[in-house]
Amino acid sequence: MEEVDKILIHSLRQAGTAVPPEVQSVRDLTPELVVEAAVRCLRAVNPTLGAPLSPLLPPGISARFRLASDLAAACQELGFGGDVGYQTFLYSSEHDTRRLLLFLVEKLPRDESESGTEPPGKSGALLRAIGARIREQLGMPWVPPLCRTPRLQRLQGTSCLHPFTTCPLVLPQSGGPPELQEYYGGAAPPVPAQPPLCTRTPPALLETHMAQLSACHDWEAEWGGPGLASRLPPQEYAGRKRLRARLRALEPLRQACPPRPPGPPLDPAWLQEAFGAGGAGGALPKGSRFTRTQHLTHEQDPQILLQQIQAAAETQHPSKGAEEDAGARQASEEAALEQTLAQLDAAIEGCRGEMRDAQLSLTQAEAEVQQGRLALGGREDALRLKAQAIELLPDAQSNMAKLQLVVEASGRRIVSLAGQWERHRGPLLAQYRHLRALRDSAQLESSRRLSEIRTLHERSRSAADEARRKEELYKTLVAELEALPRDISRAVYTQRILEIVGNIRKQKEEISKILVDTRALQKEINSLVGKLERTFSVTDELLFKDAKRDEVVRKAYKYLAALHENCAQLIRTIEDTGTIQREIRDLEEQIEAETSSKPPASLERILSDCRALREENAALAARPRR
Repeated sequence: MEEVDKILIHSLRQAGTAVPPEVQSVRDLTPELVVEAAVRCLRAVNPTLGAPLSPLLPPGISARFRLASDLAAACQELGFGGDVGYQTFLYSSEHDTRRLLLFLVEKLPRDESESGTEPPGKSGALLRAIGARIREQLGMPWVPPLCRTPRLQRLQGTSCLHPFTTCPLVLPQSGGPPELQEYYGGAAPPVPAQPPLCTRTPPALLETHMAQLSACHDWEAEWGGPGLASRLPPQEYAGRKRLRARLRALEPLRQACPPRPPGPPLDPAWLQEAFGAGGAGGALPKGSRFTRTQHLTHEQDPQILLQQIQAAAETQHPSKGAEEDAGARQASEEAALEQTLAQLDAAIEGCRGEMRDAQLSLTQAEAEVQQGRLALGGREDALRLKAQAIELLPDAQSNMAKLQLVVEASGRRIVSLAGQWERHRGPLLAQYRHLRALRDSAQLESSRRLSEIRTLHERSRSAADEARRKEELYKTLVAELEALPRDISRAVYTQRILEIVGNIRKQKEEISKILVDTRALQKEINSLVGKLERTFSVTDELLFKDAKRDEVVRKAYKYLAALHENCAQLIRTIEDTGTIQREIRDLEEQIEAETSSKPPASLERILSDCRALREENAALAARPRR
């Protein structure tokens, strides 16, 4: 039983029972461990039965009795056929405890280790279906659109591929001036409507997202290097970076731009001289890509750039009066530009109103034109009919005859066409019915094969689950094998197993011999009883015939009846003696079992619990008196 106890205790530990390492057999289990193991197993087998029960044995005696009684009722409801009660958990013997725990361990679900890997219910089924569909699509090779079967068209689509063509997108952004937020909220078109073609929307979104990710990555890389070294806040560092870029862009313009003469705010001649090919300053220097990259990449200190710009301004405008004149001209230019901007805004608003009115008028005109076209089409048809009728009026009789002939010819043609249709309709209808029967049979075959495929999938999934469970069990057993001491060889266990098997075989042979002897003895007894009954019947009949005439035969008949009755009583006495002897042997075995299970300890525990229960009853009885 040691191996059985080890396997049982290992199963209880897997079910969640905190069995100490020093407990190696059922004999070492305390009532607390028995109760905890029973509750854990009940919760694993049937949560509705085990949820209300506590795995901890309460300190109070009455509470212990209630918990043990509830556990016994739950075990009986689960299907335990043995005798179970509160004494099974509190004062049980080794045999009863082993029998109960073996029953509970056998009821544990086999796939308990895998039940937590997937969520139960509909979500788990949905995840499994999604995984199966993804595996099916990944295992399917790509096929060109024109070569795809209907099944591949359902999986990979029917449309052709489109080139990866992108376009800029305007995405709403948080922050900024109110005008920009108003534009994003009302006037800005939605993102799907911005690309000219619907096929360019996914590439544009991908490109925009990639640009945002690369910008974020570049900012993180730059802020992680020179940004942290500058010891400035992120906003101030970004502002200084923009200032440096603006100054680098303005420096060549300031150097190439000649001094603006006094005059109108924006003189076209001065603009052509400043930015054209024949100005005093000449055209802006056309640098190569390398020079522009060099100018942009080699950053300078903004303070140095400001000093250089101020020095250039002082060299170009040394006089204070010239600076004042320049400031006045700049103010006048700004005022003129603001006035022009206001006029342009007013003109734009007026144009927008005119456009709305024109659009409304155009819509109304288009509706009127459409209505007129419909009315004109109806009138043209009526006019055409009337014109044809007028043409036929001068020779009405001949025209009527001609129309009658045309009608009769049309009727004959319709009849001939109907006959032709019937001649063509019969084979086509037969072919249609044949094709429909073929389609129905193909659908039935496909549904049958689909059900077979689903069954195979279920079998493969269950086989995979079983293989995974056995793999985990194999790993657990390997870990336990490595934890076992190495000084005991496998041959010892093999020899013990062979000895146990030999003993079991010998016991089976002895039991078979005893059964054979018992059956033979029972047959002999039955034959003797039958022979005795037949002999008694014959003797009784013979003596009963002569008993009426002879007094001696009458006495012999009485003695025969008494002998038969005494023999029957003797047989019943022997049978009762055998039954009493069997009961005596059973009682002796129970006495030996109770003696081996240390009854004094159990008796002492029962007596201590009885005393504690009396004390609790006395305390409860004394409580109302207070």
